[in-house]
Amino acid sequence: MSEQSERIIKIDTVSPEEILAELQNEDTVPKPGKIVSAEEREAGQKQSDDRCPGGGNKSIYELLEEDIMASDIPEAEKTRHLSRLIKIRSKKVNIMLAGSTGSGKSSTVNAMFHMDVAKVGVGVDPETTDISRFELDNLIIWDTPGLGDGIENDKKITKEIIAKLNEADKEGTLLIDMVLVIMDASSKDLGTAYDLINNVLIPCLGEEAEKRILIGLNQSDLAMKGAHWLADKNEPDDVLKEFLKKKADSVQKRIKDATGLEINPICYCAGYKEEGGEQRRPYNLTKLFYHIVRMIPKDKRLALVDNINDDADNWRYDDQESDYRGGIRRGFCDTVWDFVSDGAETGSELGGQILGIPGRIVGGVIGGAIGAVGGLFEAVFG
Repeated sequence: MSEQSERIIKIDTVSPEEILAELQNEDTVPKPGKIVSAEEREAGQKQSDDRCPGGGNKSIYELLEEDIMASDIPEAEKTRHLSRLIKIRSKKVNIMLAGSTGSGKSSTVNAMFHMDVAKVGVGVDPETTDISRFELDNLIIWDTPGLGDGIENDKKITKEIIAKLNEADKEGTLLIDMVLVIMDASSKDLGTAYDLINNVLIPCLGEEAEKRILIGLNQSDLAMKGAHWLADKNEPDDVLKEFLKKKADSVQKRIKDATGLEINPICYCAGYKEEGGEQRRPYNLTKLFYHIVRMIPKDKRLALVDNINDDADNWRYDDQESDYRGGIRRGFCDTVWDFVSDGAETGSELGGQILGIPGRIVGGVIGGAIGAVGGLFEAVFG
C-alpha cells in the first residue's frame, strides 16, 4: 500500500482538530498569501497595508479552514472538507514563460502578480541566462532565457526547455501546466518564436498542446512604431486595432499551416516605464489572465488567487470584446464550488449570486472565503 493511500485512510479516522493542525504545518502549507477580507468586501474597500507575505492578510486556504471549523456541520463532514483542503492546498501551478529576448516576459509576469518575480531587462544583455524558478506560495513561474541571441545559445536553451517539459511531478503527471509564449507585436521577425512553438513546444506537449500553450503578442502599443495609440485612453485606435487583428490572424494561420493546431494569440501590453519617461499602463492584461485561468486545471486555480497583482490600474483597460472579469470570477468560483459541494448532502441558502455561484452553498461552509474572493475582485477588477 502506498504512503498516499495510508494517508487517506488515516484522515477518515482523525478529528477535524488534528487535520487542522496538519494544515498549519509549515512543511504542508504555503505561507499566507495576499487577499482582501470579507469585512472589507462589505465595506467596498481594499486593503491599505503593504500586503507583504506573512502579514495580517489571510490566504484563501486559511479562510476556507476557518469557515469549515466554524460551520455548524457534523464532525465527520468537517473532517471530509478538511481532508479535501489538504489535497487542494498541496496543488501547485507551474507556468513556463518562453519567448525571444526583449519580448517582455518578465514585465508580463510582474504586471500580473503582486511581486517582482524576475528582473526586467533595460540593457542590451539578456537578464536571464538559465531557466529560473520563482515560487509565489503555490504558484511557480519557470522563466526561460530569451531566445534569439545566437544559434548555440538557442540550442542550449531549447534542450533545457525540452527537459523541463518532460519532467513529471511526484504523482507522475507532467510538471508544467501551461506554457505562455510571449511575442513582440512590434517585431516583423518572429521566426525564433515560430521555431520554438512548431518544433519544440507542440511536439513535446502532443495532443495537449492546444490546451496548454497560450501566445501573447506583447507591446501592442508599439506595433505600428507607437502610432495610432490613444495614450489618454490607453488603447489602440481603429487603425491599430485592425493591424493587431491581422497580426494575430497571421500568427494563428502560420502555426496552423505548420502543425494543424489552432492557437489564437492575445494582443496586449504589459506596461512599462521608459527611462526618464512616464509609466505606460497595461492593456488587455485582463484578457490574457482570463485565458490563463481557463487553461489552469480547476483544482489548482486557487493558487493564483493569493498572488494577483492588486494594482487596479493593471486590469482597468481591455478591448471589451467579452466579460473577462466575469470569466475570471467564474473560473475561480468553479474551484471553490467543487470544493464545498463534493460529497455533501445538505445545503443552505446564500442570498442571490456571489461571483456567479448559485445560491445553494453546501453546509454554509464558504461564506468568508467567497466574501474574501469577492472583495479581491471588487477591489482589483472593479
